[in-house]
Amino acid sequence: MKTKPSPARVICRNTMALRLRTACATKLLPVLLLLTLPAAAQNSFTFVTNNGAITITRYTGAYMRVTIPSETNGYPVTSIGYEAFYQCSLVSSVTIPNSITNIENDAFLFCTSLASITIPDSVISLGAEVFWGCISLTNVAIGSGLTSMRDSYNVFRLCTSLTTITVDPANSFFSSLDGVLFSESQNQTTLIVYPEGKVGSYTVPGSAASIGELAFYKCNGLTSVTIPDSVTDIGSYAFDHCISLTNATIGNSVTNIGHAAFSACYSLTSVTIGSSVTSIGDYAFSSCAMTSVTIPNSVTNLGDHAFDGCTNLTSVSIGNSVTSLGDDAFSGCTRLTSVTIPNSVTSIGDGAFYDCTSLSSVMIGSGVTSIGDDAFSYCASLSSVTIGNSVTSIGEAAFSDCTGLTSVTIPNSVTSIGDYAFADCASLTGAYFKGNRPSQGWYDVFSGDNNATVYYLPTAKYWGATFGGRPTALWRPRVQTSGGSFGVRTNQFGFNVTWTSNMVVVVEACTNLANHVWSPLRTNTLTGDSFYFTDPQWTNYPARLYRLRSP
Repeated sequence: MKTKPSPARVICRNTMALRLRTACATKLLPVLLLLTLPAAAQNSFTFVTNNGAITITRYTGAYMRVTIPSETNGYPVTSIGYEAFYQCSLVSSVTIPNSITNIENDAFLFCTSLASITIPDSVISLGAEVFWGCISLTNVAIGSGLTSMRDSYNVFRLCTSLTTITVDPANSFFSSLDGVLFSESQNQTTLIVYPEGKVGSYTVPGSAASIGELAFYKCNGLTSVTIPDSVTDIGSYAFDHCISLTNATIGNSVTNIGHAAFSACYSLTSVTIGSSVTSIGDYAFSSCAMTSVTIPNSVTNLGDHAFDGCTNLTSVSIGNSVTSLGDDAFSGCTRLTSVTIPNSVTSIGDGAFYDCTSLSSVMIGSGVTSIGDDAFSYCASLSSVTIGNSVTSIGEAAFSDCTGLTSVTIPNSVTSIGDYAFADCASLTGAYFKGNRPSQGWYDVFSGDNNATVYYLPTAKYWGATFGGRPTALWRPRVQTSGGSFGVRTNQFGFNVTWTSNMVVVVEACTNLANHVWSPLRTNTLTGDSFYFTDPQWTNYPARLYRLRSP
């Protein structure tokens, strides 16, 4: 026979009972209070306790609107932990209590439905990438207490809908102006984050002294930017992948354009570089769309890949203070037609003009001492090149696959030429060396150049029958028999003599080859690569024959 349960036991099992006995109610009261406190909220989080404070480690609930409790189990909730809301794609709003002082790295990473957030005054630090990938986030309000952001340029990265960041005016470490985040409370000295969702043109305020790293990174709605004279530094990746940016004006106080500062700005057709810039960083303008660029005389360093892949670039003016062209500085600029490298440049980096397929004219300044590996490789339109008189080394494959190259003149300063330096230049017929035989690598300098002859001067030493895989021949002065300068002139006969600077040419004449007596008419030391000879006496003879020789 079943025993009837006591009234107290019935009431304890059924908390919805309308009538409670006093004794049972007194015993049940603590249990009922625990059930009516934020038990649902407690059950939606996992957390750890450390020194009397709680860090939320994970939100486990399925609610769109979340309110974080200010305390639980009698302890204050002070921190939102690493990846606490990671990929909580249903969460559209989170209310953060004033007990929170720290929000750790990746706390709201990829919360793709989160629309807005208010960071209370109690929060003093934000970790790295806190809101990374929150693609629905439109506005953020930052309280007065925030003092630090770890890796602050990445805190709001890939927040593609973000249009406004506001900061409490009482904050001493950060500020906002027109929805843009700056350092300091009053002066906006460093622009930290430009919201990715803002659309249109933007003028940086005159109070700004620098633009921070990644400040405008992937701001796809930005169309133009004006950087005032107050700014002295543009940080690395500052405008990287701003794919709608069409023009940028860089003020005259900027001294440094950082690494990849405007890289992959595919629509950037116009850029004005200020007159105080001394350094253009690696990849600074790579893959941009400008058709011409002027590098001012203030620039001394042009970084690696600085204009790499600017396929619309047709002309470039390099300032006369640039001392080095970085590796691949203009690599892949397939529409670039001509370039003059000033005398200030001492080195041309590896691949500096690699695959500039339209490049037909190159003037290499007298200050250049080294031409890097692959520097002009695959410049198929290059027909001739004169290398400056200070170059001592030509790198491996420096001019390889320049299929339009017909001649090259190499100064006596060159002491070494790398493997395959002029390989597969199918149109090359003459390589003219002004000095002694240089050293070469293991592999033929002129490999694949089946029509080329290597010429050397009568005064040069150590030349043999072949060099770099091609036959050699004595380089002699020549008469130009074509063109308007050759032939009869008023009361005289003339022609151009070509050779090379500082060589001495004697022009002789005779009247009968069968019984010839050659008489010197003129001895000339070339100051350039040619001179014009005239003979006013030619009408005094029934026939007049000429020859050239060196003394």
